[in-house]
Amino acid sequence: MLIVALISTVLLLVWMGFFMMGSLPLLILKHDTPLDARFIRGLFQVYYTAIMATGAVGALSAALAGRPAIALGLGAVAALGFAGRCWLISRMDLVRDTMTADDRAAIRRFRRLHVGGMVANIVLLAAFCVAMTRVSL
Repeated sequence: MLIVALISTVLLLVWMGFFMMGSLPLLILKHDTPLDARFIRGLFQVYYTAIMATGAVGALSAALAGRPAIALGLGAVAALGFAGRCWLISRMDLVRDTMTADDRAAIRRFRRLHVGGMVANIVLLAAFCVAMTRVSL
């Protein structure tokens, strides 16, 4: 079971790193078309679903292997994935549903959500990396 927790940890690092590198170039988009907003929202949806599922599998396997600290950390990542999926995606949907190419305020709000989600991912990635150096497998 510990091997599954280790694989989940590596997969989480891959997901978080991929999302960080993949979403950074999207900041050049103007966010003023429904296609831009739908693509960015979809990317966040996939990311949050991936870390939620991977973190949950890792937490369960670490708990079964008798590693409560690792299980707690992976469970926290899964919980943050769930919270992000519920909170950020719903906020993006609210703004995206009313956004038009001329509505600068809505475009600005959507862009802030995009940047905020990226910053949250970077903080989560950094915290996860630091935490993994403190816990031995």
